[in-house]
Amino acid sequence: MNKPLLAALAILATAGTGLAPAVAAPTATAPTATAPAPAVRAVTFAGTVSLSNCSGSVVRLPASEDDDPALVMSNGHCLETGFPAAGQVIVDRSSSRTFGLLNSAGTKVGTLRANKIAYATMTDTDVSLYQLTTTYGQIRSTYGINALTLNTTHPAAGTAITVVSGYWKRTYACNVDGFAYRLKEGQWTWKDSVRYTSACQTIGGTSGSPVLDTATGRVIAVNNTGNEDGARCTDNNPCEVDQNGTVTVRKGINYAQETYQIPACFGLDSKLDLSKPGCALPKP
Repeated sequence: MNKPLLAALAILATAGTGLAPAVAAPTATAPTATAPAPAVRAVTFAGTVSLSNCSGSVVRLPASEDDDPALVMSNGHCLETGFPAAGQVIVDRSSSRTFGLLNSAGTKVGTLRANKIAYATMTDTDVSLYQLTTTYGQIRSTYGINALTLNTTHPAAGTAITVVSGYWKRTYACNVDGFAYRLKEGQWTWKDSVRYTSACQTIGGTSGSPVLDTATGRVIAVNNTGNEDGARCTDNNPCEVDQNGTVTVRKGINYAQETYQIPACFGLDSKLDLSKPGCALPKP
């Protein structure tokens, strides 16, 4: 899992070109009157956060309102209480964790505080969602920063993506290579994981980073792990398992967990409701 490692410090020191916010490459063909090119958004650090041990982001649901309590998303394995066990689902647990809010340049502009862990698990997916003491509107009016919006459809292979790490203030640009039917790492198994192309060489501390569709700026996944040493299905060395049980190990390849399922599990005022129709997140 992409938690901070001493080796990552050396990697970062030699990778200065990765510190600037990434901007999507222009389309190769000029837009025409009959087929206008889609607008391409610049990807910045605005709305991302730094945790003590990981990365994260302030996220909103497509239907969120300004007076709703804001949510911060990271990984389940980034919880201040340690890794949830396989099969464990945490809901509505009190928390006073703080997060450093970043602006577009990656500069910390404020500190946000949680009042609870709304949801967290490492079963089927690897996600944590903290509810904050501030609303989306308060964050925007105080810091001029909008939350990142969670997409509600399954990501597509080939999509250009940017992984934005608030911990390192660094971005990684690549594409969705495909999807792992099952991704197994130690005692944990995740379903339908996003596999990156090799250009996204995420490192320790990037856990919890939002994975953005570079064209739309919407969140399609949360970065969580990679195979570091080529080992098979061990901690820090996840393996892919297909529908027939065939195991594939891809040394140096990194992964994320899809987030399109999350909006269906929240209602008004950012309230978690795992009984809502269409909510497929694991339940306690």
